[in-house]
Amino acid sequence: MKQKLFTKNFIFLILGQVSSLIGNYTLKFALSMYVLEQTGSAVIFATLLAVAMIPTILLSPFGGILADRLNKRNIMVTLDILSGIAVLIVLLLFRDTFDIILIGTLLIVLSILGAFESPTVQACIPQILSGNNLLKGNAVVNQIQAVTSLIAPFAGSIVYVAVGIKPILVATIICFFLTAFLECFIQLEYYIIDKKQTIMQIIKDDFNESMQFLFKKQPGVLKLLLLSALVSFFVIGVLAVGFPFLITTILGLSAEYYGAAESIIGIAAILGGILVSILAQKLKLEKLYWLMIILGICLLPAGAAFIMPFNTFTIYIILVIMFFIGQLACSMFSIFALTSIQERTPQKLIGKVMSYVMTISLCVQPLGQFLYGLLFDTFQQSIWWVLISTGIIVLVIGCISSGFFAKLQKK
Repeated sequence: MKQKLFTKNFIFLILGQVSSLIGNYTLKFALSMYVLEQTGSAVIFATLLAVAMIPTILLSPFGGILADRLNKRNIMVTLDILSGIAVLIVLLLFRDTFDIILIGTLLIVLSILGAFESPTVQACIPQILSGNNLLKGNAVVNQIQAVTSLIAPFAGSIVYVAVGIKPILVATIICFFLTAFLECFIQLEYYIIDKKQTIMQIIKDDFNESMQFLFKKQPGVLKLLLLSALVSFFVIGVLAVGFPFLITTILGLSAEYYGAAESIIGIAAILGGILVSILAQKLKLEKLYWLMIILGICLLPAGAAFIMPFNTFTIYIILVIMFFIGQLACSMFSIFALTSIQERTPQKLIGKVMSYVMTISLCVQPLGQFLYGLLFDTFQQSIWWVLISTGIIVLVIGCISSGFFAKLQKK
């Protein structure tokens, strides 16, 4: 019997994710505006975000262990209730005078809770769906994240300018509690903890088992995980740092041009998820390296545009088109790679492996941002060099990885 994509469990998971993401994105955007408005310093907020990221990096593996040992539904419900309570406490303690400790504490608490929730949510999908529906399900989740990341900050900015930070805190509390309510309707099986084991024994045994799985039983999963992180390193560096820098600083265009370009790139992320859903039965793992090759190729004309006798607007159009195609390929690669990792991981280990995916990604992102921030600053007069050399590197990695994907397809 063919499994439906939109089962009751998946529908409630998706509805919960919509509510949770709207609350999270809107809150973080509003807090960024509030901190910048009160302090006038981007450094202070960047420092707050950096400090808040540390608990997520350190605690994600433990979140994976928890997800594999307890009822995932109960974990998600509890964490969303605690998130709502944390924001409620901040609302009650909130005063008209700026309190950086209060804001910083909230970000850290949400980061700690997120370290346990993110691997749990990712571990739920392969337990709910299988086969091509798993790929489609990951694509749907990716689309929701992309759409929410576009809409929520925009809506949050309008609400913040109109009514301030407090109503946004109230709305966020409602979103978290609504998410918890929706998640109550999800029904999942779980492994019962051996009560004879101590907490330290559980952590040690689970960590050893997951490491043995990655290094001995399924080293292909570990290689795919690391390859995905490597792609993320270049993409985050070029897209998150390079794209806005090229448009606003190098080309000297206004914020309106950058805003339009960002919206177009956001559409590419959504379209990537749609294409994966449509092509789920035709996409093969052994051909995944072509998406990396496409990404590398896109950076070549983007870099070449800066050494050609083009006017500013023509360069802008070339950048937008090439980065759109590159984001499309990257979105499809991420969804497919994540699905392949989930398919090859046993249910009892899925939470831990997903937490490793999250941890490595969180570690790689700031490294990519720092390196490319340094490169783009250093080579402002020959910016083409950064784009073309990165394109060649990604292109070579894609070509070299073709054999790896072919072997992984056969296993």
